[in-house]
Amino acid sequence: MILRATPFSEIAGWNADAHEAALDAFLAGVSRMEKAPPKTRQLGIDGAALREAARAARHLSHGGRDAARAFFERYFAPHRIEIDGTPSGFVTGYYEPEVAASLTRTDAFDTPLYRRPDDLIEIAASERPPDWNPEIEFGRRHEDRIVAYHDRAAIEAGALAGRGLELAWLADPVEAFFIHVQGSARLRLQDGRILRVGYDGKSGHAYTSIGRLAVERNILSKDAADKDGLEAWLKAHPAAAKGLMQENRSFIFFRQTEADAADGPIGVAGIPLCPGRSLAIDRMLHTFHTPIWVEATSLTIDETGKPFRRLVIAHDTGSAIVGPARGDIFVGSGQAAGSVAGGIRHAASMTVLMPKAVDAA
Repeated sequence: MILRATPFSEIAGWNADAHEAALDAFLAGVSRMEKAPPKTRQLGIDGAALREAARAARHLSHGGRDAARAFFERYFAPHRIEIDGTPSGFVTGYYEPEVAASLTRTDAFDTPLYRRPDDLIEIAASERPPDWNPEIEFGRRHEDRIVAYHDRAAIEAGALAGRGLELAWLADPVEAFFIHVQGSARLRLQDGRILRVGYDGKSGHAYTSIGRLAVERNILSKDAADKDGLEAWLKAHPAAAKGLMQENRSFIFFRQTEADAADGPIGVAGIPLCPGRSLAIDRMLHTFHTPIWVEATSLTIDETGKPFRRLVIAHDTGSAIVGPARGDIFVGSGQAAGSVAGGIRHAASMTVLMPKAVDAA
């Protein structure tokens, strides 16, 4: 994999994008970056330099699309991600589900969403056991060593029972599973309130796509294995669904998040996600808040019908998002957004915007 310097003039569709929307998404992270620069990750996008660019953006007067494009062109240098000599990548979509829930267990609501356990630890590379997959970031301490955390099957069998970790209860284990996949949700409580929950850690086991398993086993055709098709099959076959879902050993923990009703869910970067402008990336490789140009010529996500060529911001991450040119586009909240997100499985190219030194811009 290499990052190939590419002039803005060679980025197809660059001048036609709504750069003011991308700038708004970038500016959403300014206060967060002011507190601490994002951690520089393996691709080398410098977090301190991103913070300086954000500080410069904060003092701009909002002059519309042209001014926003001029800002990105002044403070950033594009570098196309190439793998084996080609700009090959892949994007999917995700959304914020909205489902009914209860704060107490009842006969109707008996499937829990769990808070993060106090024995779950994030593992530094230096202390990861040598026989573990380098992508595993979480585990637990047992006596004087680090061991794997409980997986989905063990937790569903009661490994965390009795510890008071239940954040809320859902009526349907399939809905709970999709909330795990999406990493956030709006929970409609019985008294009419909305409880927002977001990602707060995972078991550490590798993510397994059960949609891919369903296709490989001829349970569903490839065309039918989008989010809506898979969800319908799981709900129609509850006994088989339980075993299939448990083959994804990754298990997600949640926390209550404070966000305005009009805002998107809080991403791992700590700010509300912007529909169509926030991207989940591989957090081991990409630095949060990096602007990334995504081109997926076979993808459209709005009524214009135009190919997806858009500047997005690295605001989030996900268990399934692994690799330098792998991304997950946040689409929005609710069932309609879920149907759109579930249909996004498209080849894409990605170009990261590397911040220049502000004093040399």
